[in-house]
Amino acid sequence: MFVSLGLTCALPAFAQGVSKSWKTLEQLSADERVEIDLRNETPRDAEIPYLPAEPYPFTPPYTAEELGYLAFELDTLRPRFSHIWLSTVQSMTADGYILTTLKNNTAILYFPQDGVASLLRMPAGTQYMRAFSQFTSPPEQDGDQQLWFEYRTDHSFTKKQDRYLYRPGLRRIRRQPQPRRTDRFPYNAQSFDDLQGRDPWEFSWQILGTDVLHTTVRFPNTRTMVPITRQDGTVYEQETKALKVMGDTYPAYTADGGVECYVVESVPRPEWLPDYYCSKLIYWIDKKLFCPIRIEQYDQSGKLRMVAERLERNEYPEDGRRGYTPLVVLYWATDIDIMTAGFHDYHRKVNWLEDRWEAYFNPEFLRRGWFLSPYKSRAQVDYPDQFYLRPLLYRDKFPEHRRIELTPEVAARVAAQEEAGHMVFEVSGNGKE
Repeated sequence: MFVSLGLTCALPAFAQGVSKSWKTLEQLSADERVEIDLRNETPRDAEIPYLPAEPYPFTPPYTAEELGYLAFELDTLRPRFSHIWLSTVQSMTADGYILTTLKNNTAILYFPQDGVASLLRMPAGTQYMRAFSQFTSPPEQDGDQQLWFEYRTDHSFTKKQDRYLYRPGLRRIRRQPQPRRTDRFPYNAQSFDDLQGRDPWEFSWQILGTDVLHTTVRFPNTRTMVPITRQDGTVYEQETKALKVMGDTYPAYTADGGVECYVVESVPRPEWLPDYYCSKLIYWIDKKLFCPIRIEQYDQSGKLRMVAERLERNEYPEDGRRGYTPLVVLYWATDIDIMTAGFHDYHRKVNWLEDRWEAYFNPEFLRRGWFLSPYKSRAQVDYPDQFYLRPLLYRDKFPEHRRIELTPEVAARVAAQEEAGHMVFEVSGNGKE
């Protein structure tokens, strides 16, 4: 049995929003349509026919497909420049068990110097990025290392990644197959594609309308401060209620602090992704930088399967939109009610191409156990009731395109969470503690 109606009434007014923030295409004014091109088919590139004809990063008016390509540049969890970052990844079950606390330092070697623009023109099979992760937590994984080689793909070359693993106890480098794109990672809400990002040419796109989001990742009222590591390794305490969706310096907030978004639907192309595990995805893409700050996935039957949201910040203003980096990314698998949160701070630029990258980003380097950064993220959640809140559902928005059905148990937990302002682990079927 599923609950598809009535949950909105159980949530307080502040959680759902008082005024209507979204508009369908039919409701947009002529001025609001100036920046978008409503053609269903984007003109094709003469050399690479599955790409849009206009050179990236395009100019307005944007087709739905072009918006998808612009979002692709910021969709991956790893910014598209060479750097080191710190990461804390944790998963939380519905009954209050923190499944994992995974910490790593990851060095990224990104070969293209202009982000996605040259990546799109690379021949399929070209290696465009290497990622070298060194794990510090949990204790049994301290010293484990992974090295990933990532490739430009198309119909003729479908392998996205080569993986190498080194564990000090085994003292052996092992080459591993890439995870299946459709499978969730163990003890996690997200799949390989969620982590990696999806190639926009594998999907067809349409604009559903516009919306204004005032919140994405939400901290509970039991966690008022969070430690964030600066690029010099120092740590400061940040008030969680002061964190904004796109960071402090985003230039396009509305008067009441909202982020204006295009809402775009993405459907897998059967010739590229036959029997894909999602029937569609819906993106909230901010209008200024084209960052996908909310993504919903729908299963093959058309029901909501997962919600992903993110908090961004501008760490490198000189790089324009590519200087924005994800601070927190939260995944909620609505079908099994598990959440996975990644906290990513300390994005420190490193020009690996001028610093012996062939030695560092090489499987043989894993044996040395030399950590490329001495710092660790400190942003872990220590107690279950301090975990992030489940994302809002916004049931009223675009109802013809969004089928939201929760089991009575999940619906009761969501209602109890909204009433308490933090995670609640023991509820009855009617949403009461």
